[in-house]
Amino acid sequence: MTFRATILTLYPEMFPGPLGHSLAGRALREDRWALEAVQIRDFATDKHRSVDDTPAGGGAGMVLRADVLAAAVDSVADDRPVLAMTPRGRPLTQPRVRELAAGPGVTVLCGRFEGFDERLFEARGIEQVSIGDYILSGGEMGALVLLDACVRLLPGVMGAASSGVEESFESGLLEYPQYARPAEWEGRTIPEVLRSGDHAKIAAWRHARACEDTRSRRPDLWERHEGVRVGRPLARGDD
Repeated sequence: MTFRATILTLYPEMFPGPLGHSLAGRALREDRWALEAVQIRDFATDKHRSVDDTPAGGGAGMVLRADVLAAAVDSVADDRPVLAMTPRGRPLTQPRVRELAAGPGVTVLCGRFEGFDERLFEARGIEQVSIGDYILSGGEMGALVLLDACVRLLPGVMGAASSGVEESFESGLLEYPQYARPAEWEGRTIPEVLRSGDHAKIAAWRHARACEDTRSRRPDLWERHEGVRVGRPLARGDD
């Protein structure tokens, strides 16, 4: 089954963009996934091909029209989930990325201007997604982030089967720090434990550093991790 991505956007020329390079680009050329960018303006019904209008109740900017967007969404509707990139959405997480990557693909709706007419979400089963607490010019950059996160998890895309296992967020923690040769650089050396060859000590050091860095850099993640760890049911042999 090929993972299929359809992007609904006012700027289809932005795709595949960076997704045409590196791992994602190679996977695209190998047909491990497929990408289609659809112009939202093609679904406008007036001679000016209008896709937006002034906000009801007044205010600055323009709002994307529900009727035009619904027509665009309906034109590609199938068994894939439809996601709308918006700062009002739920934060994208690694567990959600894994769920999406395991499915048939996604349809991604890219916002612009002041956002979407809310009635679109009331009328269609669209998941609102945010990639962070900041504002971009449009949803296209968010769509690129979402697809890159999904595509790298598809079978055969990453070189080693274990490449995605010990990364940040996979276990609820940030990843431990990494080192490579030379052993000494500008007076700084690779930690001795990583050169010891003792795999048990290395694993313990990596876990301790992952905990330490998560606790200091992302206390929100640490709090959630500790809550899950403390609250999990006892496994056989834990008591």
